[in-house]
Amino acid sequence: MRTIRSAEVLLTSPGRNYVTLKVTTDDGIVGWGDATVNGRELAVASYLRDHIAPLLVGLDADRIEDTWQYLYRGVYWRRGPITMAAIGAVDLALWDIKGKALNQPVYQLLGGKVRDRLLAYTHATGWSTPELLESVDAIRERGFTAIRAQSGVPGLDSVYGVQRHRDAYEPASRGAKPVVEVWDTEAYLRHAPVMLAEVRDHVGPELKLLHDAHHRLTPIEAARLGKELEPLRLFWLEDVTPAENQQALDLVRQHTTTPLAIGEVFNTIWDCKDLIIGQKIDYVRTCVMHAGGISHVRRIFDLANLYQVKGAPHGPSDVSPLTMAASVHLGISNPAGAIQEYMGYPREVSEVFHVSYELVDGYLVPGEAPGLGVEFDEQAAAGFPFESAYLPVARDRDGSMHDW
Repeated sequence: MRTIRSAEVLLTSPGRNYVTLKVTTDDGIVGWGDATVNGRELAVASYLRDHIAPLLVGLDADRIEDTWQYLYRGVYWRRGPITMAAIGAVDLALWDIKGKALNQPVYQLLGGKVRDRLLAYTHATGWSTPELLESVDAIRERGFTAIRAQSGVPGLDSVYGVQRHRDAYEPASRGAKPVVEVWDTEAYLRHAPVMLAEVRDHVGPELKLLHDAHHRLTPIEAARLGKELEPLRLFWLEDVTPAENQQALDLVRQHTTTPLAIGEVFNTIWDCKDLIIGQKIDYVRTCVMHAGGISHVRRIFDLANLYQVKGAPHGPSDVSPLTMAASVHLGISNPAGAIQEYMGYPREVSEVFHVSYELVDGYLVPGEAPGLGVEFDEQAAAGFPFESAYLPVARDRDGSMHDW
């Protein structure tokens, strides 16, 4: 039996804050897991350090599924992003250990490849439409055939993730409190169809064009936007309404055939179940780590596959390359895997996380290194101390909080 000797929590901030779990076995194998919850990093770090790490010592590292059930069913307060991210970190670390012990990449332990490479999309941004088109062109030159397009909105000073005079999509900002942005839904609904039509005219019909509404629409507003965008044949329209109100998708579906993607804030299969079985969505976007790791998200994928819903995990730069690697291993080995968000990382991240997966002509390819194929440089990580950062909050013009 290979037992767990220790579990340590490491915080580092190479351009972004990351929470990393280091699990070491009695025979010296180290497994790495990611537990980053943007803006709540210290909460999940405490959950791991103070509550989970002591439980792991002495457990059989090979019993991945049993450990998952122990951590999920063994506490009264279940679910939620902090709990599930912590369980996800343990799960990733144990799959990493298993792969290293058997000298196999994780995708081989999941049944081997069902595709040779995993389609990726990234983010094109520009405050104005001409700037956005320049961003789209630059991304296409890198080989991407799937692009998410976001722009500024006339009349607003800032838009989630899109900033004046910046060509990169970056929602989070450093500081003790989140930035407050003013939002105007009608201005957005006037602008988005025009902007996306210009992108489609610019790139032609073959590019897979995606757009994210960031949960900010009511059901009827979402239905209206989806219907207006039908002639553009989007690959998907993402997060049209707040995910808590799942019945909203019924109304949206009644009015549009634009494909819908949702679920990046979901944490369990029970969050996804009714949307998948009811075929209210086309793509489920649960993050592999935030939804309890490979062991749990593969169940979501398997359920989705029964209903011709595709898996498309959340992949922002505020989950570490460990989660990205887990997504690639799962996506390359599961029939439901369709596309992977790949936002990319600040340069400093490569000093701390050394990865074996590759981005090749707009596709992600897992490396052949055993385990997840990502190693964490503790010495380099120590040079990037944690610093508070938050996603912005939105208020309407009357000062009330907007959702989201």
